[in-house]
Amino acid sequence: MRKALRIGGVVILGLLLVLVVAISLTIGWRPFIGPRTRPLTGRKFEATPERLARGKYLVEGDIGCLDCHSEHDWNGPGGPPIEAKLGAGDVFPLEGLPGRIVAPNITPDPETGAGNWSDDTLARAIREGIGHDGRTLFPLMPYEQFRAMSDEDLAAVIVYVRSIPPLRNPLPKTEIIFPVKYLIRSVPQPVTAPVPPPDFSNPVQRGEYLVRMADCVTCHSPMVKGQTNFAMAFSGGFRLIGPWGDVTAVNITPDPSGIPYYDEQLFLQVMRTGYVKARKLNPIMPWNNFRHLSDDDLKAMFAYLKTFPPIKHRVDNGEPPTPCRLCGGVHGAGDRN
Repeated sequence: MRKALRIGGVVILGLLLVLVVAISLTIGWRPFIGPRTRPLTGRKFEATPERLARGKYLVEGDIGCLDCHSEHDWNGPGGPPIEAKLGAGDVFPLEGLPGRIVAPNITPDPETGAGNWSDDTLARAIREGIGHDGRTLFPLMPYEQFRAMSDEDLAAVIVYVRSIPPLRNPLPKTEIIFPVKYLIRSVPQPVTAPVPPPDFSNPVQRGEYLVRMADCVTCHSPMVKGQTNFAMAFSGGFRLIGPWGDVTAVNITPDPSGIPYYDEQLFLQVMRTGYVKARKLNPIMPWNNFRHLSDDDLKAMFAYLKTFPPIKHRVDNGEPPTPCRLCGGVHGAGDRN
């Protein structure tokens, strides 16, 4: 009897060790113990005219905070945010999400918005993915990209967000399904060291920074089980279904299946007008934000875009969606890859 108990104990211990090793080598322990986070500080960003102007430029342009944190008129040119609801939040209308994802009200309303959130609460949410209530933000909020946001740009963004007129707009809470709500706890990473700006005198480095802040890589890359396939970065394949219709982000690498015909002038024209010659872009492409950028910034983004390695991946929204063996998704011309 004792021998059987000893054998059983050894078996149970062995299984536990296997389980510990398996968790350590796969999902890790963050889903169980919570996200990496840092304590909040009392830092406050001084509101200066320079920061207010820079923040407006980023929030309404490259970073596009109001694009997610506002309701849209999807029937208007470019699907613009509704002026009367700027920053008041929205329930994401994107199909296929793991639950109800809500972009909160970030106006200074003290009851339904961010009026009672500290500057460091906003900073931690923007770059580190920890909400004002301590929960892990769903990575549709591109804090993984915003980790590279310079300290001064972060300050400018927060100063400008503080200046938005307060709007009362009660919203439901985000409700993420199991097990995703726990798995995303491994995504946040504290920012504990200074983040300097890139060398803006170098067009490619400047463009890389702007493209990262705009999170172009998420839309213009395939998704595999909810994760961006960086091996095929910028080659298109992310299918977006919502009130804007059914569209898949296209390949923007210089491969013949992408946009090798783009030159700087055409790129600026597309970002300013939402048209590629006579073809209108789908309103989910945020050209309405990018049209506010300076020529120098748009030219820098194009300079960086030209450095992408060509990736053969045909995506054609003029054709019916079909399975693609190359990216594993379903999109127009998928069967031609």
